[in-house]
Amino acid sequence: MLGKKLVTAQKRGETRALCLGLGMVACSMMMYFFIGITIVPFYTKSVWTTESVCKVLKANIKDKVFCPNTEGSEDEEIFPYPCLQVWVNLTASGQEVMLYQTEDTLERNPKCSYVPGNLENAKEVKARIETIASNFKKYQTFPCYYDPGGTQTNVILSRLYPSKGLLFAFLWPTLMFTGGCLIVVLVKISQYVSVLSAWQ
Repeated sequence: MLGKKLVTAQKRGETRALCLGLGMVACSMMMYFFIGITIVPFYTKSVWTTESVCKVLKANIKDKVFCPNTEGSEDEEIFPYPCLQVWVNLTASGQEVMLYQTEDTLERNPKCSYVPGNLENAKEVKARIETIASNFKKYQTFPCYYDPGGTQTNVILSRLYPSKGLLFAFLWPTLMFTGGCLIVVLVKISQYVSVLSAWQ
């Protein structure tokens, strides 16, 4: 009687472990799919892939421009902000080009090097842009990214999805997938050993 209870408990434990392993594999596949339709397209779309050194030539704050909100938004022209334009010398080509913070900055407003993310407080936005401008004048040499194919003649300060960030995004689903497969394999080995023991 005790032996039957132990066998039943063992089978339940194996079933739960098997469900856990398969669940982890399924979740990891869903994470792979989510990363594949969200992060990977932005990574492959970016043409600023080569790192170089940029030296600031001038950093000026122009007249205020309107907030580039989503089309159709009622607040499209409510939040004007100072337009920071940073021109740098790209070491790789020796050309004078305009610097943008990220790929998204160029899409949101190609006239400005920096687009504030929070435009609710005009004083904070102005102070932040002035601080950024002074930092560029203080630290004039820094790494930047440019398009080696020449499609884009401008440069960006940092990539939204760098190679390390993409690898880190794939790290967790890979660990989950490996752990799930390992659990399934261990359960199958345990079942195989149990069958061999029963035949002896």
